[in-house]
Amino acid sequence: MELSKVTMILRGYNVEQVRTVAEVLLHAKHVRNMEITLNTDNAYEIIRIISDEFQGKLNVGAGTVQTYDELKKAVDAGAKFVLSPRQMTADMLAYCKERGIVSVPGSFTPSEIGDQFAMGADIVKVFPANELSLKYAKKVCEPMGDLKLMAVGGINRGNVREALDSGYKYVGTAGGLFPKNQILQMDKEKMLISLQEFEAELD
Repeated sequence: MELSKVTMILRGYNVEQVRTVAEVLLHAKHVRNMEITLNTDNAYEIIRIISDEFQGKLNVGAGTVQTYDELKKAVDAGAKFVLSPRQMTADMLAYCKERGIVSVPGSFTPSEIGDQFAMGADIVKVFPANELSLKYAKKVCEPMGDLKLMAVGGINRGNVREALDSGYKYVGTAGGLFPKNQILQMDKEKMLISLQEFEAELD
């Protein structure tokens, strides 16, 4: 499975709200990944339901995956990719490889980034990216090669183009695509407008 450039991060929403986001993202060109974080109530059940309903239409994954046990539960629920705010263990990365799950562990320093790729990570999430210049990715890639890095933290419509032009191959965003109230109110009309405005920055 190949991830699209942009991952929509969903934390703290119920299944109806997540389903509404999924229905809106069916109209997206660049935002084809949905991440349900495990620190969401009933996260595994939401992943199971949304994976079943949108299989083959959107990439549905799990976020805030910090342990081997959480990883197994997320994959059993149907997650096709997994993100973590921190580095993943060798066992976690091997588990992902064996099952064809896209692994996106978190790192911050060049040493952490290099170690995670050496252990088999598919993509490395630089988190929190907004604590650094967005040019950080380019600086890391200059000596280390053309790395698949994802910026997470502070990504929004105003800087997504800059992030992707500055060395990041991917970005993840929680509140930078849809305002929280649009998701809570399940306002599809306004969400479609927000999606169009966001994606216009990427065309």
